Amino acid sequence: MPTSFNPTETALTTGDSGQEQEQAVQWFQPAPVRAEQEEVEDDTEDESAAEPEAMRAGDNPSRPFIRLHKKLRKQVSHAIRDFSMIEEGDKVMVCISGGKDSFTLLDILLDLQKIAPVNFDVVAVNLDQKQPGFPEHVLPEYLSSRNIPYYILEKDTFSIVKRLTPEGKTYCAVCSRLRRGSLYGFAEEIGATKVALGHHRDDMMATFFLNLFHGGSIKSMPPKLLSDDGRNMLIRPLAYVAEKDIIKYARARQFPIIPCNLCGSQENLQRAQINDMLRDWDKQYPKRLASIFSALQNVAPSQLADRELFNFEGLQRKATEPKEDDPARLDVLNLTLG
Repeated sequence: MPTSFNPTETALTTGDSGQEQEQAVQWFQPAPVRAEQEEVEDDTEDESAAEPEAMRAGDNPSRPFIRLHKKLRKQVSHAIRDFSMIEEGDKVMVCISGGKDSFTLLDILLDLQKIAPVNFDVVAVNLDQKQPGFPEHVLPEYLSSRNIPYYILEKDTFSIVKRLTPEGKTYCAVCSRLRRGSLYGFAEEIGATKVALGHHRDDMMATFFLNLFHGGSIKSMPPKLLSDDGRNMLIRPLAYVAEKDIIKYARARQFPIIPCNLCGSQENLQRAQINDMLRDWDKQYPKRLASIFSALQNVAPSQLADRELFNFEGLQRKATEPKEDDPARLDVLNLTLG
């Protein structure tokens, strides 16, 4: 049986004014994606102007942190709205690994739970994969201190991953497959209607380039995905959030980050190389990543070469018969005959 904790009340750490609450409700209403991207760029400019002041959370948060917090809440709200991620009565299972991304996701969802126009429950679930040296006390202590309902699911997938992965190969494929299967099954067991993962905007772009460079396909991580068996709905509420903002937020909130020794112990991972490429681009060309992510939302199948997505064979030229008294036609005939 997994370890669990289910308090009667969920503690939240935000103190919003009535005006902010009203604005948050409006974020869930449909709006064009292009407008969302313009708002995010404006927020980034505002934040950079206040950068000299230290980023500080807690009882007396600094202005840069307040701005960053508001920005993340807005982006997560827009992702939830644009892709209909959370609906009335949902039970959202947040998969928390102990990394910065899942901590941030849980934190923001708990904030939004208090002001959202729909009622939904949040429960945190950690899969303890029995990695050597994993600090098993960290997550239960943190979740209990914040009065967050949680489960610790214990499965020794670490040994299986080590056994099934060929020498010199990375663990990612086998590890993610086993982890996903375990979490999907547990979501059904506890009656969760949505499974929330902490993948962010940069993860989605990195996956796109991994498939482009190494997989021979154009695909990424979708913000919302139905499992192959149709029994689990997976959502990624951080789809619009940049990793650099998550790093700032997690540092200010002082989350008890747990490093992943299973993946981190392997050098020269393809994903790590792609991430380095994206970070270099972001430093040299600040608007490039926003443009790339915009491209993922603006696909034109007729301008690619996938015959399954677009019926090229069915293309027919529209024939037009010129009128007999068309002056232009007479000019061409006279020019030819002359």
